Amino acid sequence: MKKLWLLLIPALMLFISCDDDGYSLDDFVIDIATVENPDNSNYFYLRLDDGKVLWMAATNLYNYKPQTGQRILANFTLLSDRPENSGYNHDIKLNDAYNILTKGIFNITPETQDSIGYNPIEINDMWIGSNYLNVEFYYRGYNKTHYITLAKDDSKEYDDGKIHLEFRHNACNDQEIYKGNGIVSFNLIALQALTSEKTLDLAIHVKKYDTEETTYEFKYNFGEKDSRSEEFNNNYFTNTETADVK
Repeated sequence: MKKLWLLLIPALMLFISCDDDGYSLDDFVIDIATVENPDNSNYFYLRLDDGKVLWMAATNLYNYKPQTGQRILANFTLLSDRPENSGYNHDIKLNDAYNILTKGIFNITPETQDSIGYNPIEINDMWIGSNYLNVEFYYRGYNKTHYITLAKDDSKEYDDGKIHLEFRHNACNDQEIYKGNGIVSFNLIALQALTSEKTLDLAIHVKKYDTEETTYEFKYNFGEKDSRSEEFNNNYFTNTETADVK
């Protein structure tokens, strides 16, 4: 299932058929969304990166209860449009879902500088959507669990006014035999607390297989600050890693 979803990622908005008068149960959409599920229910809202909010009025996944903030690759059918005063845009049926690895930012300390690794990794795509840095990547491995991290290293000083982050890969001494694919979303909300403006310039450093280091630059436009930015800034920089890809 994972490989199938990854093959579909480059075409994230696929409409099989559609007309101006309504929706058919034969239509489906594949898109990345953020879960809003405060009641820990198997019926919840999905927020797309373009701001549209979907209510899951029907589902094929009756035991699926993702947490609020979980990023998913969702296969869904549009059932109906909702009026502007309803608080959301569409009713949908959730046909299938793949949980995207969803993380915060790792705060590097002198003690953890080496533990998160600095193995090469390849980037298929990288973009910002809905307060998340999304990275589609591939790596080489065999039979060990690898770690994927977005890290902030305050010991490194830059004078360009940008927020510098490092996309890090720890292969855990695995053999480079097979090619593995993955996608990860990193929550950027805490970075809003670092500025009084409504935008931030980001520089993402990546050690790739064919180069010593490549830098990807983005403008993170968030408009009004999220009310959770200060709370996230105090708590989301973590020194605890989680097992990510295998």
